[in-house]
Order: sequence, then C-alpha cells, then structure tokens
Amino acid sequence: MGGLRRLTASFVVSGPCGVAVRDRLKHLTPQDERVLRAVGAHQGTLASRDLKTRCADGLEHSGDTWAARKRDLTGVSSSRIAGAITKATHDQWALARRCQAAHIQKLEAGIKTLRHRLSLPLGEKGTKRAAGGYRSKNEWFRKSRRLGPLEARHAAAVADWQAGRVRVVRGGKRLLSTRHHLTEARLTEDQWRERWEAERWFIAADGESGKRFGNETIRVTPDGEVSIKLPAPLAHLANARHGRYTLTSTVAFAHRGAEWADRITVNRAVAYRIHLDTERDRWYLTASWQRPAVQTIPLETARARGMIGVDTNADHFAAYHLDQRGNPIGGPHRFGYDLSGTTTHRDAQIRHALTRLINWAVRAGVAAIGIEDLDFTPEKTREKHGRRKRFRQLISGMPTGKLKARLVSMAAEQGLSVVAVDPAYTSLWGAQHWQKPLTTPHRKMSRHDAAGIAIGRRALGYPVRRRTAPPPHDRSDRAGHRTAQAGPGDRGREGTRPPTTDRPPGGPSPSGKRKREPSASETVWDAPSTQQWVHDSLMHTG
Repeated sequence: MGGLRRLTASFVVSGPCGVAVRDRLKHLTPQDERVLRAVGAHQGTLASRDLKTRCADGLEHSGDTWAARKRDLTGVSSSRIAGAITKATHDQWALARRCQAAHIQKLEAGIKTLRHRLSLPLGEKGTKRAAGGYRSKNEWFRKSRRLGPLEARHAAAVADWQAGRVRVVRGGKRLLSTRHHLTEARLTEDQWRERWEAERWFIAADGESGKRFGNETIRVTPDGEVSIKLPAPLAHLANARHGRYTLTSTVAFAHRGAEWADRITVNRAVAYRIHLDTERDRWYLTASWQRPAVQTIPLETARARGMIGVDTNADHFAAYHLDQRGNPIGGPHRFGYDLSGTTTHRDAQIRHALTRLINWAVRAGVAAIGIEDLDFTPEKTREKHGRRKRFRQLISGMPTGKLKARLVSMAAEQGLSVVAVDPAYTSLWGAQHWQKPLTTPHRKMSRHDAAGIAIGRRALGYPVRRRTAPPPHDRSDRAGHRTAQAGPGDRGREGTRPPTTDRPPGGPSPSGKRKREPSASETVWDAPSTQQWVHDSLMHTG
C-alpha cells in the first residue's frame, strides 16, 4: 500500500437503546414551586452526602457498603428515593473514572510527543505520522521546561487512578469557576447562587415495572397529572393521600406521546426528572425509558437501495446521493450549522441540520446513511498541533460523539440505518478522483462534496477511484497493467475473442451473432491489393 495504513471494514451502527422526552410544567402555583424547591434542596443534600461517602470508599466499595449507604438514606427519605440517589452516585463516580482515564491518555500522548521532538535536531522536518524537531533553541528550551510539569501531572493522575480517588463537583466545574468571573459572565452573586443551588438539586426517580403507571415516586397519569411522593421530613407538605403532593400543572408529551402512553397504561417502567431552568424561570419534566436492543440490518441490505455519503465539517454537512453501483446522482447538498455560542444553541443547530439531512435521505429513497467514524481524541493534544491554535479549537469544538449518537437515534425513527466507515484519505482521494470531473459551469464541487462521494462509495463497498484507467498507448499493456484489472476468473468482456479464421468473411461468429467484417486497412499487411491477407489476432502475440 506504499505506506498507507490499513483501512478498517465498514459496519452498521447499532440502534438506540433509550428514549427521553421533555415537557414544560406550566401554570405552577407559588405553593407548587415552594414544594419543588424544598424537595430538590433536601434530596440534593442527601445526594451530595452520598457522593462524598462513595468517593471516600474508592476501590474499597462493595455490595455491603452500598447497602449501608442506602439504609442510611432510607431513614430520611424513602426506600425508592434512596435507591435512585445511590444509583445516580455510582453513575457519576463511574463517569469520573472514565474521564480520569482519558486525561491520563492525553497526558501520555503529550509527553510522548515532547520527548520525541526534543530528541531530534533543531529544524529537522517531520512526516505525516510524526512531528519534526523544534525550529529554534528558544522553543526547544521552553518545551523542555514544559515536559517536567506534564510528567508531574501524569504521575499525580496515575497515583489517583491506582488509589481510586476521583474529583467530582456536583453542579459542574464550569459553573463553579464562573463564581470567580461574575463580571465576564454578566451575573450577580445572587443569580449565580440561584443557578448553583438549582444544579445541585435532586428531583428524580427510576421507573419500576409492575408499579402503577411505571413509577411510584414521581407518578404521571395518562391525563397528565403529576404527583410526587414526598420524603419523610417533608410529609407535612402533602396535599393528597399517602404523603403525596399533586401539582396543579399537567403535562402532555407532544413528541413520542403515544409511545409514552402505551408504556404507562400497561405499568411499564418510566423514569422521571424535574428540573428548573433558572435563565428562563421555567420548570420541566423529562421522561425516559429503555427500549429493547434494535437488531441492525445486514450490511448488504443497507446497501441495496444506494447510500447517502456525509462528510462532517466544522460548519456544515456535505452530502451526496449515490446509487447502489456507487454512481453519484444529482448535485451536492450542504446542511449548515453554527457551533458558536452556548451549548443549547449548538445542540439546536446540530438537531436542525440532522433533521434536514434525514428528511432529504428519506425523500431520496435510500436505506442507510454513510458517515465517517471520527474520533479526535489523539488529535487534541497541545503538543501535536502547538502553533495551530485555530485548528486545535476547530477539532475540539466538533461534537463527534454527540453527533453520532443523535444521528443514530434520529435516523432510526425514520427507518434509516447508519453505516460507519474508516475516515482515512476520504478528503484526499475524493478531491483527487471526483472533484474536477463533476465540476461544471452550473455545479461547483468543493473538496468536502467530493469527500461525501468517497465516504458513500466506501460505505457501499466500492473503491474511491472514479474509473479504471485504460492503457495509455494501445490495447497491449506495454505501459503497465490496468489500475483495476479483472480477476483471473472474471472473463466477461475481457475474455479471449474467437479467432476470425473459424468463420467465413462476413459470416456469423461461433456465438451465432453476425459481426462486422474488418476493413482492409486493418487486415492487409504489406500485400498487393489483388491478394486477400487475413490477419489472425492470435498469431501475433509478441
């Protein structure tokens, strides 16, 4: 392959395994809000205390310690609330461990790059696979001093990993840091405090199959009535039987409402979470449930009706429709988005672009969408792209993990599958083989559009190359073999033709089809015009 890395095989991505829908709690009375704030603050305190205990246990955690923590929480809340809090605690601790492992890998990659570049002579050029030496003594000196702090941070992170120590901030590290930059965030101390407390509240309950409407702690009836089982210290606030508080607001899930109603009607588990958006001063209820594992269709079935190849970029999706033979159909399609601004804005932009992409794929009549299996984890190190700050910000801002999850979930609702392909060389080979041939005065092809064709062809199982290049001189292979030559068993049109001496001139061929008689200029070799010399192609093999 001339130094090219081996490409991984394409595969059909597994479907989603869970669903979440949200609706706003409108027309809450002041008493409703007071009760929700009291429940959230009380259970948030219990969740913080439980997380502290779990982090202190570290690797010494066991089923007995889990049961002990749950018993302690049950006395000041209820058994179901205690179970929800301890489960959330374990999920948060496991997430912190995964982030810790990723941080260690990032430090190791940076240290390896620094050591490699420091070992090279100044000014030595790098390759595509490894960076070269530093350009000046000053840069070499500064990077050698940076190596020490990185090694110290790596040693501390490894020690924490081996000891089972994690550092978790309930409420979020970013919001905690905002406390020291209130002027830049345009917040007052009271506004920040309100956000901080709301993020640390805990009003959630896991579903239980077989229980009434799928949840005993937060119950939502088919009519949309919401009631909460109050913890023991707040039982005096109840306005319904059995220590429950019923809100005046009702919910009606516009999205997936029928699926949600089917579950609670037969008492299947549904988890609920209530939270406050402090910026808008609105309360929301989120319902979530699990789905059985969706059986992915075979790869050949996904390829049967063609493919939509999608190239992911910093500000748009470049998509192209290909038929089942890998031929482009129509023109390029681009679905733009803006990843600047807040997280909510970026999520909305991604959802809108994916919605337009999926709707177009449905109209095109394909069964699958081909997309690159992107992962920029090893590319985000500061040491690998030190001066290319804009490029580092670019790849760090692309939400590849969230994008893939959203695409799989949204495509499954429209009956579409997602085929993941190796991203290697798609932009390079797409531009080389497809950009110029498809460019016309009325159709402008970009490098990204050509990459979409390359991705689609790879998802269909075809090479990226546009066509087989013929021999440059004549029918023989004196300039080398064809670039994509048929195999030994594939005769077809490349098979040996029958000799012309087996049939009379102008007569039918052995296959029964009449062939055109060759002209004299192609059959007569230096002979008088009165003689009939017939050229046999099999006799001249040299």
